[in-house]
Amino acid sequence: MSAEEELATPILHVDMDAFYASVATRDRPDLQQVPVIVGGGYRGVVLAANYPARAFGVRSGMPGTRARRLCPQAVRLPADHELFGAVSAAVMEAFRRVTPRVEAVSLDEAFLDVRGATRRLGGPREIAEELRARIHDEQRITCSVGVAASISVAKLASRLAKPDGVVVVGPEEIVEVLHPRDVGDLYGVGEKTRTVLHGLGFLTVGDLARTPVQELQHKVGRALGRQLHDLAWGTDRREVTPGRVSVFGHGGDPDRSMGAQRTFGRDQHEREVVLRELLTLTAGVARRMRAKGVAGRTVAITVRFADFRTISRSHTIAEASDVTQELYQAAVALYDALGLQRTPLRLVGVRVEGLVPRESVHRQGLLGEREHGWSDADRAVDRAAQRFGRSAVRPASLLDPSGRQSGSARGSA
Repeated sequence: MSAEEELATPILHVDMDAFYASVATRDRPDLQQVPVIVGGGYRGVVLAANYPARAFGVRSGMPGTRARRLCPQAVRLPADHELFGAVSAAVMEAFRRVTPRVEAVSLDEAFLDVRGATRRLGGPREIAEELRARIHDEQRITCSVGVAASISVAKLASRLAKPDGVVVVGPEEIVEVLHPRDVGDLYGVGEKTRTVLHGLGFLTVGDLARTPVQELQHKVGRALGRQLHDLAWGTDRREVTPGRVSVFGHGGDPDRSMGAQRTFGRDQHEREVVLRELLTLTAGVARRMRAKGVAGRTVAITVRFADFRTISRSHTIAEASDVTQELYQAAVALYDALGLQRTPLRLVGVRVEGLVPRESVHRQGLLGEREHGWSDADRAVDRAAQRFGRSAVRPASLLDPSGRQSGSARGSA
């Protein structure tokens, strides 16, 4: 690839290799070649697994009991969230020494736009190699870097670079690299959409690319059809949005996150009660986001136990959202993944991070989505609240059998 061609690929996606497991074992040379699971206690879920453990099928988010059945010989290490947060912060700072245009989408991955750094540091490939060397020297962990002209292709390229490599996909290589791949490899295409696309006969990215836009829109909807076509040709134009996520619910840019939490009057262990409170909190946060004209991609929950032990978990969704139901579903998934069963809780909280202006979000539609969906319902509720008060319209699940509404939450900006 010539120098001019390489400068046409200014977007980097840097993804740390098995981040949590790598950090947990970096001072344990005796564990470098053996299966290691981070987290996944008796009732908990696996936070991370190193590559030897992944070879046995162990994955993050898996119940610890299943992970132990798959790989009984694995060494289990506790999750040191303070250490993970400190390493993540150091890595992100290393990125920002290269360019201020860094979009941290989780603790262990970020997009970088290096257009303003090439004159000082060389081409995107050189910058990628320099970053890998710097992170390895400073943090003693490895990362993989994808380099491309767009965010979606850079994300795919970093996956192809794993582990501990760099892959550059130039505009002229889109057909060769992208089109043979499964449609589920496209950035933002989830399992549900992949299944439906397969059912429509779109098995590969090339199948989408070769279908006229009008035909694609007829089958999957106007907005989604256009976006899938752009993704298939690597021509999506979403820009890198500078910002950072918080570290396990703490830190981050105050104006880039919104949250709320509630301390229960007495410890709660019923799932239905906790989920009802999560919905109350999420609805309030989403309403404030819509009032500010922002949307967010990272949903985090915090739970505090009866003994005051506190943990936080976060998940980054495919597209930034201000829709109550989408944010709530992510929060519920995080809560269920904790496997708490009937463990008493003293406090529960919800936070949405990585906020960006709502108008900057190029929202991917969902197959089968109604023309007027949850987003329209939210805005109708907002209008009713402005006219009649916040208690005028609420989800039915927030009403107790007597018709009274559930408790309120304490918010934090």
